[in-house]
Amino acid sequence: MRKPVIAGNWKMYKTPKESLAFLDAFLPLVEGHTRDEIILFPTMSSLGYVIDAAQGTNVRAGAQNMHWLNEGPYTGQTSPTMLVSIGCRHVLLGHSEQRLYFNETYERVNLKLKAAINHGITPIVCVGELLGEREDGKTEETLRTQVRSALRNVSSNEARRLIIAYEPIWAIGTGSTASPEIAAEAHSIIRHELAHCCTQQIADGTRILYGGSVKPENIGSLMKQEEIDGALVGGASLIPTDFARIVQYQ
Repeated sequence: MRKPVIAGNWKMYKTPKESLAFLDAFLPLVEGHTRDEIILFPTMSSLGYVIDAAQGTNVRAGAQNMHWLNEGPYTGQTSPTMLVSIGCRHVLLGHSEQRLYFNETYERVNLKLKAAINHGITPIVCVGELLGEREDGKTEETLRTQVRSALRNVSSNEARRLIIAYEPIWAIGTGSTASPEIAAEAHSIIRHELAHCCTQQIADGTRILYGGSVKPENIGSLMKQEEIDGALVGGASLIPTDFARIVQYQ
């Protein structure tokens, strides 16, 4: 059984004070919830606060990005050893906004993935196609390339820790959600490529999340798809009551 993951990506929102206020409201709403793994991805300035405040609860917190080296003259970067030192055990890698706006490359995603695994951090690797790629019939090619590149020189044993998030770029923050059937088809492509890169056992056990305008109103229909193992939620994860409704999907 693949335990579902409901993750909230706060992007560049919430100060430490606002993050703690969110937890004060959110934690009682999901207390005792064990069906899904719940992970929040706050800003780096809030990450340590959220990790500490969530201690002893059913909620975890991860980083939105990281460098692949342990240290060095790289202004503005955070290393895997720094994340581990504050109790961080999850990290988002290759998010579409990093690829689109900050020149994230396939090679860097691969380096970060290997570094995360080597430091005991669970990587959530984001993949997804542009609207033009979908319209040109290149969705499958794009997804396979992204998965294959991320897993270059990663062994099947190392890949056991991996989580993948499928986020069609045309659906992020646009209000346009991929239909459950479209999302499930993309997840199936990703799982097939995982089997090719690793083993069928790894592919069958890897959790693949959907991200792209997930809301309380559509999470239930998405989660009914066998191939969808959870959600990476953006805007709706900023509101405690909305995110709690997503976590408690039926």
